[in-house]
Amino acid sequence: MVIGSSHGSVLTRWLRTLDAGRLQGVLDTRADCARPPEPRTLGELADRLQRPGSVARALPLLSRPCLQVAEALAALGAPAPRTELESLLGTDAARLDTALCTLGGHALVWPGPDGVLHMAAALRDAWETPLGLGTGLDELLSGTTSDALRRIATTLGLAPGTKKRERLAAVLDHHRDPDRLRALLDSAPPRALDLLERTVRRDRTPIMFGSVTEDPAERWLWERALLVGRGWSMEPARVPAEVTRALRGPSWHAPFDPVPPELPFVSLTASDVESDAAAAAASFTGQAGALLRECAARPVTALKSGGVGARELARLGKAIGCDEPVVRLVLETAYAAGLLAYEQRALSVTEAYDGWAGADPADQFASLLHAWWLLGLTPSGSRDEAGKALPAVGRTSPCAGCLAARQGLLTAAGGLPAAHGARNPADLGPLVTWHRPLAHELPQDTTPFAGLIREVELLGLLARGALSPFGAAVLHDNEDLLHTHARRLLPGATSRTRIGADLTAVVMGTPTGRLAALLDSLADREAHGTASVWRFGPSSLRRALDAGRTPAEIQAALSDTVDGQLPQTLTYLIADTARKHGRLRLATTACVIHSNDTALLAEIAAHRTLSRLGLRSIAPGVLLCRTPLPEALDALRTEGYAPVAESEDGAVRLERPRQTRATQLRPRPRQHPRHTAPPPGLALRLLSAPDREPHPDPGRGVPFQSDTEEILAGYAKALNLTDIRQLAHAIHEHEPLTLEYLAVSGNRTIRTVSELELDPPLLSAYCHLREDQRVFTLSRIQAVMPT
Repeated sequence: MVIGSSHGSVLTRWLRTLDAGRLQGVLDTRADCARPPEPRTLGELADRLQRPGSVARALPLLSRPCLQVAEALAALGAPAPRTELESLLGTDAARLDTALCTLGGHALVWPGPDGVLHMAAALRDAWETPLGLGTGLDELLSGTTSDALRRIATTLGLAPGTKKRERLAAVLDHHRDPDRLRALLDSAPPRALDLLERTVRRDRTPIMFGSVTEDPAERWLWERALLVGRGWSMEPARVPAEVTRALRGPSWHAPFDPVPPELPFVSLTASDVESDAAAAAASFTGQAGALLRECAARPVTALKSGGVGARELARLGKAIGCDEPVVRLVLETAYAAGLLAYEQRALSVTEAYDGWAGADPADQFASLLHAWWLLGLTPSGSRDEAGKALPAVGRTSPCAGCLAARQGLLTAAGGLPAAHGARNPADLGPLVTWHRPLAHELPQDTTPFAGLIREVELLGLLARGALSPFGAAVLHDNEDLLHTHARRLLPGATSRTRIGADLTAVVMGTPTGRLAALLDSLADREAHGTASVWRFGPSSLRRALDAGRTPAEIQAALSDTVDGQLPQTLTYLIADTARKHGRLRLATTACVIHSNDTALLAEIAAHRTLSRLGLRSIAPGVLLCRTPLPEALDALRTEGYAPVAESEDGAVRLERPRQTRATQLRPRPRQHPRHTAPPPGLALRLLSAPDREPHPDPGRGVPFQSDTEEILAGYAKALNLTDIRQLAHAIHEHEPLTLEYLAVSGNRTIRTVSELELDPPLLSAYCHLREDQRVFTLSRIQAVMPT
């Protein structure tokens, strides 16, 4: 789109009148226009502000009254006086100021030096027919000849002038004057007025502009520009927007809702909201930590098409004891925060996870919440428009409507009266529609924005139907304030645990990353949430011993986390598990060399040439060898020893020379079939029958053997009856067949095909020559042969 110099200069001059604070506000709301390379002049900034893409990104951030004002201004054909806009909306200046101020803050609508309101051209193009009024008269008459304009002006009783622009201006002034236009409509013949109203309602056959008509009513409307077409093209004639508005009457006004809808409130205290928000935030942080630990222990398998499928989501939900929306919410926010990443078709934790896991719960929660606020989707969305399941973390393109819904919900909750909340959080859904009409709802929502409302409750942004301190900090995009509220409301991580005689360790609150890692390595986690529980057992302690820990190190590490002494049952269990640990040892080997002659084995183990076999003595008379048995036998025999090999049952394996013999047998002579007597009476039946069967002809009562044969006979004219029956048999029995086919080029080819499917006049089959699925025209099949 090319921005006109005069239009851009008006915006530039308006930007010049703003102070630094208001101009910075424009840059903040339209941040895409301030991205590098940064604009160097206000003129360059004005050009960027009017780009269609920039305007399209700003539209989802507007409230309903802002969009209504913009649509009304587009219907007036901006630039337009403010008084006309107030008259069209049926409102006063005070109620209009807020919407115009917001539109001005986005640099979508701005006043000119004469007070006339201008709007970005791309914003005008956002509506095909603003307010349903249709196209303006100036645009419809743009291609009309000067002589036609003279006739219209003369018919209307106007001074036609001598130039085309004078005639056009006279007609436009007449139709833009509500009183004169209404008087013209009042003088219209009843049939013409009825025809005009039916055309507006589109409940009649469109009148083709430029066509010759003898209808006096149609001619009366055309001669007064009440019906206009674009030039002399053969397209339906249109009713100008000015005429449509006049037909609606003087009492009609464009919709304008400057006040949000009301909803029932309940009284609340700040402590009530903060306590519920803190509980929800702590629960979400604990669930996120448990889920990410599960992902660290076992990476999540991704679908071939990308994303995490329903099976993995169900597994993760069962592992940490939460439902699917929570799993989706954690995965999406963690992926956006850089804690998860795809690697070799698996979703695994990143190095950033280690730092996150060791941070305080407040910092963990703040990082995930900030990532959620910037997400270009609604994480709990599980179904598409067709009702099909959506994978999680699918790396889809950003959705501006999802961002708008998130902002609209928090804005709606923030606009409630102080110390009050919505009686039912679901009542906030219609309020979101007022604040962000272009917000995106989830297809599975049973009530407006039900999935999003549950998300903000899970995150603690909405508590008891009111905006929490977390929500206020996020809404104002204040990370410092968010961290402050998180540290104030969320309990700090604890580094102490209580170990009971029943071999359980209980941590009240959120454990530190170091304590959680220690207990995870020594015990099995049984519960998590406001209190986390681990249980010690022989298998969990053996796992720690396998990792290289000693009993003394285990007791010392646990003693540092408890007040007092460790329970005697736990110390006994550690000692007993350590005593049994390692009494059995397993070694990886290729073969074993054993003998009763220990001196011989010692000689072999010390042999310099045989050191390449990787020999190691594990007991008197036993050597482990890292070389496979055949190579070890050859090496020992080469050095002059006489070893023998054993089978799996310990018996000596005999090695006899293999004698090569041919395996192909001599072909047996072909046996001719025995002669059998024909059935009696066959000769008489053959003599009495005709030489050939009659060709099927349903019209004369000779039917085909099947419907497929009749269809093939109608299309494959080059085939005889035998070929048609063979082809039909192959289609019915799914048998391969060989075709002689006449290509479009005129060349004849032989194709062996299978998996035949009839789709008249085509035959779809797998071609063995091309090794791919091919489509053949039945009329080009010349012959059929068995494969």
